[in-house]
Amino acid sequence: MLPPLRHIPPPLAGRSKTALNFLITRSGLLACALFLLIGLALAGDYGIGPDAANQRRTAAANLEYILGQADRIESFFPHDPVYGVAFELPLLLVERALGLADPYQTHRLRLTLTHLFFILGGYFCYLLAWRLFDNRLLALFALLLFLLHPRIYAHSFFNSKDLPFLSMFMMALYLLERAFRRDTIGAFLLLGLAVGLLTNLRIMGAMLFPAVIAMRGLDLFHAKTGPERKGIMLTGGLFALAAGLTLYAATPYAWANPVDYLASALAQTAQHPNVELELFQGRLLASTEVPPHYGLTWIGITTPPPVLLLGFVGMAAVLGQGIIRPGAVFRNTPLRLRWLLLAGFALPLLAAIMLNANQYNGWRQSYFLYAPFAMLAAVGLHWLVAAAFRQGWRRIGMYGLAGLGLGLALLPMVQLHPTQYVYFNFLVDRTTPEYLRTQYYLDYWGLSYREGLARLLERHPGETLAVRGPRTQQNVLPAAARQRLPAAAGRQADYELVYQPDPNQPDFAFNGGYQRRLYNNTLLAARPLNADRMTDAAVPPTGKFTGKR
Repeated sequence: MLPPLRHIPPPLAGRSKTALNFLITRSGLLACALFLLIGLALAGDYGIGPDAANQRRTAAANLEYILGQADRIESFFPHDPVYGVAFELPLLLVERALGLADPYQTHRLRLTLTHLFFILGGYFCYLLAWRLFDNRLLALFALLLFLLHPRIYAHSFFNSKDLPFLSMFMMALYLLERAFRRDTIGAFLLLGLAVGLLTNLRIMGAMLFPAVIAMRGLDLFHAKTGPERKGIMLTGGLFALAAGLTLYAATPYAWANPVDYLASALAQTAQHPNVELELFQGRLLASTEVPPHYGLTWIGITTPPPVLLLGFVGMAAVLGQGIIRPGAVFRNTPLRLRWLLLAGFALPLLAAIMLNANQYNGWRQSYFLYAPFAMLAAVGLHWLVAAAFRQGWRRIGMYGLAGLGLGLALLPMVQLHPTQYVYFNFLVDRTTPEYLRTQYYLDYWGLSYREGLARLLERHPGETLAVRGPRTQQNVLPAAARQRLPAAAGRQADYELVYQPDPNQPDFAFNGGYQRRLYNNTLLAARPLNADRMTDAAVPPTGKFTGKR
């Protein structure tokens, strides 16, 4: 039988105040600080998401409504009730407080603050793992598991819809554990505040509300005294009140008619109004017609294999302990929380299948599932350390193997920068030329277009270039660079940039131009439309850009 989770000693003997022990004690903060410094240096390398402008306008419309400058909130999305402004509105307020007006500056600020919130979510992952395992080294591994997912790491800069929800979900999970551990009014009020904000970010966050109420109901069932029952009902009621009031206060869209807001948001969550074409396993499908295994397949082929392995080991450990100790699942125990993590990962996937949910763009809309999955992976690592390798030197060896696995996850993040959002693992064919591009959309948001513009400007220093293609990504370049990119029309263009080339053309190539390639696939292609550019633009077919970043 496994030893208690909270009593597995760390691999270092003794409690002496050595430099190494100090580093381990402060490991969570030090790791987050390091990631923050790296993020500050890298933020300018990423493009802008297609919804960023509308999200910013939605925040501005909400602010005008709050200040009484408008009678209604202007809608910029068909799915406004699903996404609140609890994250977007602070971004706008910081932008205005700093007096930023240039689009490059405002975009850089959005990238930085979105990434900062992601790192904050990682720190709460560290805190939750520390509470579960009473082992700072395991908690550090949990933090790194959370942060070192190539796709999610890239999205943590430019995706201010899905990534804040992931981070807030992790914070809510920590505050849930804290509330049930402390069992105080203040802890449950704080949990209610977190769940209200989570639900504002995306209405799907409401799933934690019945989970908390059900767990309080189980506590009430097991209570033995009248005062204990009254305390449980009081904290449960105050949690519900705090969650409801926070959601209402943070959602100006709901102020006029909260009932209609909830009904509309829940309906749109069940069936998203945007129907798009999705390339999945070589088939072009409507996003409402993707197969049931769509979400799980995307998680499987885009998550680093060591994390996948640990995650499934953690699931098996939780299921096994539940079978051995079924009564602990229904009481206020660490095992019940682990079952909540398992349910938090599995039930949304099952709900998407049962509701035939509208799914597209990979699993970015389900990135919040990585919060419980990363914790389950940490449980898996703990189980391997505790059950299979009880001797100290063997525990150190297991930690070493886990560190190697994290290194294997870090390697593609460095190699693919700044296109980590196109990461695939070895479960799909990454060697056959142009195969991946015919199976999946690689760059569905066209973020590589920003890099293509930068490379063209590098290759023609001091020149003015007319580039045909979407102009959104020009806003993420400095003003001096934007001035060199006037609007292009028809044959006046010097270049044409194409991202996500047509999958029906597996041999796609632009003679005399260049290609941005990864995994032996074309991600971005540029071709000169002006004969004078043909010689200057020609480069060897290495698929690599040259020049300084």
